[in-house]
Amino acid sequence: MKAIELDFPFEEIDPIAEIESYRKEINRPIYHIHKWWAKRLGSVFRSIASGALTEGEWKGFYEHQNHSGKVVLDPFMGSGTTLGEAAKLGASVIGCDVNPVSTFLVTQALTNINLNTLETEYKSIERDVKDEIRSYYTTMVPGASKPTPALYYFWVKVVTTPDGEEIPLFSSYVFSKNAYPSKKPDSQIWCPSCESVFVGKYNATELECPCCLHSFNPQSGQAKGAKVINSHGTEYKIKDLVSDSNKAPEHKLYAIMALNENGDKVYIKPTQYDYDLLGEAKKRLVSIEGELPLPTMEVRPGYNTNQARGYNYNEWRDFFNSRQLLCLGLLLQRILKIEDKVIRDHFVCLFSGTLEFNNLFCSFKGEGTGAVRHMFSNHILKPERTPLENSVWGTPGKSSGTFSTLFKSRLIKAKTYLDEPFEIKVEYNGTKRISKKIVCSDPLKVNVTQSWDDFNEASQGALILNGDSSSLPVPDASVDAVVTDPPYFDFVHYSELSDFFYAWLSNALGAEYSYLSRKDSSHENEVQDRDNESFTKKIGSIFSECHRVLKEDGLLCFSYHHSTIDGWMAIFNAVTEAGFDIVAAHPVKAEMSVASPKSAAKEPINLDAILVCKKEQIAPGISNPDQEFLRRYDFYLTRFEAIQRKLSAGDKFVIACSQAISVASTKRMDRETASSFMRKALEMCSNNALHSDNFSAALQNSR
Repeated sequence: MKAIELDFPFEEIDPIAEIESYRKEINRPIYHIHKWWAKRLGSVFRSIASGALTEGEWKGFYEHQNHSGKVVLDPFMGSGTTLGEAAKLGASVIGCDVNPVSTFLVTQALTNINLNTLETEYKSIERDVKDEIRSYYTTMVPGASKPTPALYYFWVKVVTTPDGEEIPLFSSYVFSKNAYPSKKPDSQIWCPSCESVFVGKYNATELECPCCLHSFNPQSGQAKGAKVINSHGTEYKIKDLVSDSNKAPEHKLYAIMALNENGDKVYIKPTQYDYDLLGEAKKRLVSIEGELPLPTMEVRPGYNTNQARGYNYNEWRDFFNSRQLLCLGLLLQRILKIEDKVIRDHFVCLFSGTLEFNNLFCSFKGEGTGAVRHMFSNHILKPERTPLENSVWGTPGKSSGTFSTLFKSRLIKAKTYLDEPFEIKVEYNGTKRISKKIVCSDPLKVNVTQSWDDFNEASQGALILNGDSSSLPVPDASVDAVVTDPPYFDFVHYSELSDFFYAWLSNALGAEYSYLSRKDSSHENEVQDRDNESFTKKIGSIFSECHRVLKEDGLLCFSYHHSTIDGWMAIFNAVTEAGFDIVAAHPVKAEMSVASPKSAAKEPINLDAILVCKKEQIAPGISNPDQEFLRRYDFYLTRFEAIQRKLSAGDKFVIACSQAISVASTKRMDRETASSFMRKALEMCSNNALHSDNFSAALQNSR
């Protein structure tokens, strides 16, 4: 029996996962070589993979492990977390995803490459295009003798009323403040009268502009929620004004963060120099546009894209201004001239990742933190009313989210991690928690391939596939464990978001890679679905395929949480109808609890359930399923209490649902019986004195 069938040591793993979650891109850089959604914590998946491959007792988290000859499959590969963690344990790995962006980025993440070769090519790119790109990102600081670098351009969307009044969509005229404003209250403020930029307190409600003496409330712009008020006090719906224009909104440049001649950051008002430079960029783009590998894809309708389309962002190129298109096009054009395909693809991946921070859906986070809030911070394509234009190439030590800075912080760190795959070790000095890095795995040197034959012959292979995981080019009974994080039962289709990257990747490499030559990054068998039956059928077909390729004693282990009973029943039906028993369900820390969708919730879900599934066997006898459910549920709550871990009602709901479907599976309940049992189990939890009153509210909301 495998270790994870018996237990999961979350008491040891959770503190490590907590530290990792604070800076995932630093603590697990291999999975952050490029944007992906719903990335899971590497430390958790290292533990899952270890427990699924280890017989008997759990091995220590920091113990060097060698599962050579074992094969681990992830049919929902995503950013490659399972593959990387299993490979660090010595296993060979197979990853498949229907999304072509996933396939491309994981291929680069796991491919070894000589750092000196990478650095040499970077310097060559720098020599060829850096000066030209940076020439479009300069400005004249007042009193300066020559142009200096512009780091960020501050824009605001402008709408036009039926009577011709142009209104900037400011909700506040405070456009830059410190991340800790109570400690550093000075902020940057834009005057709506003379358009100058000056310093004022971040929370001031009445100020006088030092340039024109105009008095105003900097907290109150003309945009009020979904409406805008003109100079006569008339209200208009912003969406109506945008829709009526039949084109993406116009933008007004209102401020610039630049470096002065001493290298200090300053905020300035745009001048004719800046408008002329924009004009030059636009003129240059028109003259060479046909030579540049720019996106031509349309934005397709969808839950994640309809808000952008409502603002008339109908093509992916609309997400960029002329200067961004020109400079990004010049950069990609140069990258595609690299003769070594492995090196080229790494830089294309880096370029694609740079797009996330260089478009008109980015915004300014503030001083004292990474300046650029990337476009996916809202998890949907939400048009930004006050977008921030980054400087594409960037200035070392001053910029954030640019090609040059991401080369160091993303690409180089990811490649270095392959040579020294470290873990986070948590130690205590009295009551103070200290973390340090410790290497307890051999260097990652997997043979990345797209062929089963090549994979089968390699001492440690990584078979990276693109396609429908319900039909894998893998022999029967050839996989020791399936470890994954499947999509959830909801309406979030990652392909609607990944099209943003795919629009560029397909133009760049579609002629070479068939999986990048499709119309878009969607697939007819994407698992995400709002319809219960459709979701169950799609994910069930993939679980059935996992059943086929798994060895008889192999395990299917996956993380899951959901806030509704229907969501849990969908996964129960898919697993059991694929021929698996749910033999264990262990709670463990999920993503960082302050992630945007969670921080807004009153009772956030901070736990995942690890569902451990095995091919149907003789089920252990459970004489009283109600008592067995309560025993398991109380067992986990007691363990959390012992480590003083506060659980939300949402967390308790996850524990309850996961234990309920595990008991229902063991009793071989049918759909209807299992659904009734789950509802009964949740009512028992709600009435149990061990639990807080807010569980009842969570139960009510789940229906």
